[in-house]
Amino acid sequence: MANPIRRAAVAGSWYPASAEALAAAVDGYIAAADEGPPGLASLTAIIAPHAGLIYSGPVAAYAYRQLRHRSVDVAVLVGPSHFVGFNGVSILRTGGFDTPLGVAEIDDECAAAIAAATSIVRDHPAAHAREHSLEMQLPFLKRLAPQATIVPLVMGWQDADTARALGDALGASLQGRNALLVASTDLSHYHDARTAARLDAVVIDCISRFDANGLQAALDARPEHACGGGPTVAVMRAARRLGARDSVILKYADSGDVSGDKSAVVGYLAAALGSLASAGSGA
Repeated sequence: MANPIRRAAVAGSWYPASAEALAAAVDGYIAAADEGPPGLASLTAIIAPHAGLIYSGPVAAYAYRQLRHRSVDVAVLVGPSHFVGFNGVSILRTGGFDTPLGVAEIDDECAAAIAAATSIVRDHPAAHAREHSLEMQLPFLKRLAPQATIVPLVMGWQDADTARALGDALGASLQGRNALLVASTDLSHYHDARTAARLDAVVIDCISRFDANGLQAALDARPEHACGGGPTVAVMRAARRLGARDSVILKYADSGDVSGDKSAVVGYLAAALGSLASAGSGA
């Protein structure tokens, strides 16, 4: 098939399957996300969760509202593999991802440039078939940057070498492109809310300080800090190489804020990487 379209795996279960209902849900979450911290003058990357929309949508909206009034040509999505174990990073180079809001087309030229930049990025289509970590970003992307193409990247075993190599390759291959990096991750899983907040604070502190090495060290000690920790480290490294200077924590919450059950929660974070002031402002 010349231009394969990856079918949505969780439409109708993790988020509405109809375009009207999905657009209304996304619009509602964006409208409910208040101003929060100061926005960034330039935006290089966001960090957003990937649980079912009713749980993670209220948090993801804080990241994606940063796209309002901005243009994005290509969104490079980096998420973890939940179902398939493998070495390296799996890329889909052509075609697109189907969504109720239309097909998110893959930027084949950008995908080829990323794959050419490192041998750890390879073809492993099985990693994408059931994976929700990238799919859960698409409702927001299709609503807020509908013309943007995508490059889908799923990380297998999340070792430090893979995160470093991917970050460096993204930083090199995205130079000069109007690209947005998206790290897809949830934080700790199924602890009580107090314990979760303590574990999640370690990740939040590293991201707030724009400390990719510190986050990698925390993940080396306790990988359960974040299911997409490796993708987050890679995106932080790439964003730094692409000129981002600042990191802003936009929102933290847990699944118990929606379900009411604080005994076993999943943590969710929204953050943005870029620059608080333009390079020529003197600020």
